[in-house]
Amino acid sequence: MSVFTRRTLLATLALGTALAALPAAAQQKSIKVGVMSGAEEEVAQVVKKVAAGKGLNVQLVPFSDYALVNEALERKDLDANAFQHKPYLDAQIAARGYRIVPVGLTFVQPIGLYSTKVKSVADLPKGAKIGIPNDPSNGGRALNLLAAQDVIKIKEGKGLSPSLLDIAENPKGVKFSELDAAQLPRALPDLDAAVINTDHALNAGLDIRKDTIAVEKREGNPYANFVAARQGEESRPEIKTFVESYQSPEVAKFLEERFKGAIIPAW
Repeated sequence: MSVFTRRTLLATLALGTALAALPAAAQQKSIKVGVMSGAEEEVAQVVKKVAAGKGLNVQLVPFSDYALVNEALERKDLDANAFQHKPYLDAQIAARGYRIVPVGLTFVQPIGLYSTKVKSVADLPKGAKIGIPNDPSNGGRALNLLAAQDVIKIKEGKGLSPSLLDIAENPKGVKFSELDAAQLPRALPDLDAAVINTDHALNAGLDIRKDTIAVEKREGNPYANFVAARQGEESRPEIKTFVESYQSPEVAKFLEERFKGAIIPAW
């Protein structure tokens, strides 16, 4: 063996020894992911543990306002986010021109109609005050839930995101209060009912099995959440590993045991 070859081999061995001596976190690839605080963050913590076993260090960045998460991804403050469904992203892209794309399904949170004043939809009084989210996609989702319960009727062809202007019939004369989604649980005592996103309901201590008078369908639900990334970066290995970690048996088991039907796998 020549002196050059021997020196090269020794240098390679020394480098391998040095890398092996590094802390595990230093050898891992990293990714920064935006999530909603509360229940969704709990799920993401399980994903983080699964990802660590695959050599990926996940830094979770919790938010309390839906509107800020895509903005942070667009500004490259995040590598990905995991909090939204397709109608919401479509509305954000239409309004703000984001170049953001879905890269892998996570879970479905069936939205519910909650009430502390009545026990059934039939008990809603004439002129009932009902709160709905004030963003277009979740507001439309709320109206579709109410239409499915025959509280209102929506004009034909309005799809997943109807607005209050698209109500064709309102036999009970319902009065709608459009509020920020996070404010609806606090407003519930002042309303006859409110359509509340599951993450905000869980954060407020509401139980989708006990406190709702109507719940969106679970099977074939078009509002499945997903991991999203900037267009052109959806094939990054770190993002693929994060999606694989989300779509794992460990996460499915956690959803079943922790949320018992309030949050269910969508993959």
